[in-house]
Amino acid sequence: MAERLSAREVLTALADEATFDELPPPARISPPDGPLAWPGYDAARARAAAHTGEEESVVCGTARVGGTRAVLIAFEFGFLGGSLGERTGDRLEAAYAYARQRRIPVVPLVATGGSRMQEGMRALTQLQRVARESALTREAGLAQVAVLRDPTTGGGWATLGAGADVVLALPGAQVGFAGSRVRPADADPAAYTAEAQVAAGAADAVVPPAQLRATLARWLRLLTCPSTTPAPPPEPLGETAVLPATGWDAVRRARSPLRPRAAAYLDAYFTDRVSISGDRCGGADPDGMLCGFGTHEGRTVAYAAQTGTATRPAGYRTAARLIRLADRLGIPVLTLVDTPGAANDAEAERQGAGAAIADVFGAVASARTPLTTLVIGEGGSGGALALAAPGNTWATPDSYFSVIAPELAAAILKRPPREVEATADGLRIRPQDLVELGVIRGTVGA
Repeated sequence: MAERLSAREVLTALADEATFDELPPPARISPPDGPLAWPGYDAARARAAAHTGEEESVVCGTARVGGTRAVLIAFEFGFLGGSLGERTGDRLEAAYAYARQRRIPVVPLVATGGSRMQEGMRALTQLQRVARESALTREAGLAQVAVLRDPTTGGGWATLGAGADVVLALPGAQVGFAGSRVRPADADPAAYTAEAQVAAGAADAVVPPAQLRATLARWLRLLTCPSTTPAPPPEPLGETAVLPATGWDAVRRARSPLRPRAAAYLDAYFTDRVSISGDRCGGADPDGMLCGFGTHEGRTVAYAAQTGTATRPAGYRTAARLIRLADRLGIPVLTLVDTPGAANDAEAERQGAGAAIADVFGAVASARTPLTTLVIGEGGSGGALALAAPGNTWATPDSYFSVIAPELAAAILKRPPREVEATADGLRIRPQDLVELGVIRGTVGA
């Protein structure tokens, strides 16, 4: 179980020294024992206040985290289990409105058991208020970075937590829609953890407490630096700048195990970077798609990079999520194309491969922020083209881009295996061919 800190302790741990300024809570006159006249409710609230020193289950205010100003919303689990009631909703609504007025990001530091039983449906409907405030903040182009503490369950997870742009979690935190008292008796408790949510693509990373402040500061800095200038394509990392002589030579060089892959390009391009993970639909493709934000020459650039494997549907959906987030925040995007093609096994079809690829095509087509693409290896069919920026795609000398792999093209055309190399030539897949055909803008390093 993760360590449970109070709201004030969490704020002290994360905010720059002497920068937290609490927002005044909105005034509300409630009837005795709340909207349901629940016997003993006022007494329970009084005991919670005496125990925690707080008047409600959230503390809201502004602070700087690593120098970036943000609205921080810290839940106090000691106050009736961090539950949401009408007064909680008042405070959350006011905090989000303040963030939009000041054009600053929002950081929910969540620790809640869900909606407050003593207020019944009046408490549950606070989730609609929270969802609307989050949606308005998203429309305003402001980032939301959630930190999941222990526990994060119920409507708090399904709105403030899972609805954030980036979701960080503390190790061992209980995270799930169903709290421990309402889930099936035979349920596997390991499924309701921060680690399980990351594996399922619902959260981005588990961050140790000692690293949380620096990690959150990095995220806030990166997500609050918009730019209208396209990201320049990376310099090639291959050993030779000589363009391939034949189409099959291009294929052979792109498939070489010695060729630099996406991780090497990202390390060389960015001075620092942080990753998002997961498609928010139950899947992740950490081995096939690398997505996140980094610093290049002093400004933020988002990236979605294929790693040379057959990209899974979750990888495409994660890339689409990344592109749309960058677009909302006004951050330029760099994509690295390197895949023999989309995964085409039966499981990939069951996971919605076609719809996932369509999602990326749609995200690229509708993006207003500038996109830049570099083909660094294999460019296999539509599974590669989905990430390519129209009019601003470049290629390295050790890459190729083809309507389909030459072997498969030969099979479709009913040609014998000995004609695969000639088919590669006929497809005109070399970087210089692609420039001549007007498919890409140019080659880098050649």
